[in-house]
Amino acid sequence: MKGPTSGEAATRPADAGRITEPIHVSGPHGPWHRVRAGMELRGNAVVHTTWGEWLGAAVTDAALRPLLGRDWQRYRRTTDPLIRFRFVTSRMVTKFTAAAALGTEPAELDLAYRIGGRPYLRGLDQIDVSLTHTDDLIAVGVSRNGRIGVDAEPADRAMSFDLMHSHICTPAERAELQYLPEQQRRAGLLRLWTLKEAYTKALGQGLRLGFSEFGFGAEGGGLLAPDGRPASRGEWAFVTHRVLGRYLISVACHDAGLDTSRDTSPRTMLDEGFLGAVAGLLPATGMPAG
Repeated sequence: MKGPTSGEAATRPADAGRITEPIHVSGPHGPWHRVRAGMELRGNAVVHTTWGEWLGAAVTDAALRPLLGRDWQRYRRTTDPLIRFRFVTSRMVTKFTAAAALGTEPAELDLAYRIGGRPYLRGLDQIDVSLTHTDDLIAVGVSRNGRIGVDAEPADRAMSFDLMHSHICTPAERAELQYLPEQQRRAGLLRLWTLKEAYTKALGQGLRLGFSEFGFGAEGGGLLAPDGRPASRGEWAFVTHRVLGRYLISVACHDAGLDTSRDTSPRTMLDEGFLGAVAGLLPATGMPAG
């Protein structure tokens, strides 16, 4: 099994066409138009960068405090310089990515966290957010169609099939991998690991969902039952990319089937007709209209 080259999707064309190819953003300058284009065309976008590429902006931005918002105190309390800079750059990348998707300014967004650390945008439930980082890589996924999960690993990470297959693989996956040459088997195992991480992140389950309880095919990204039969009706799409020549990024996107607006601007998401109807009812109930 030949590993994908940089920017090449290791999945079925149908799934690759439903998920925007990861976009390399080397700093606050963008290219954010590609994020907006991905949201317009497919309803999702994935950004990747390294924390070092954003370090200059993180240490010199005079507006860092309002940009970080609730995370400012955590940033100030972190004493280890490496952890501190990785923290601030990951939050900056998340806010800039979400702002590009929403057509607003990063400082206007309130980033909060669910139990387990999954980020979300307070008051903006129409956009789902996923954040991952490994070594110096940071990746952020955003979606207006449903849940999104992103996971990344160094492409040369050594994973022992003998030690890990019972924890990661379904019986069908073990049967596909066990007779491959060692290098191909390790690459296949790493791909499965990142796909399963991305899927469980999208579900909000993390490692609580056993990885041997669901699977993926060797050539495609479709969700499978442990025995290898299809386990979804097309509402999920999966893709794995190699980026920067040394990392794998896997993305899981759910399409909730809702008629979501292509205009995700916070200023225009409210339905004017609905608001007008509510306003018309207020005087009749004795409530003030203003």
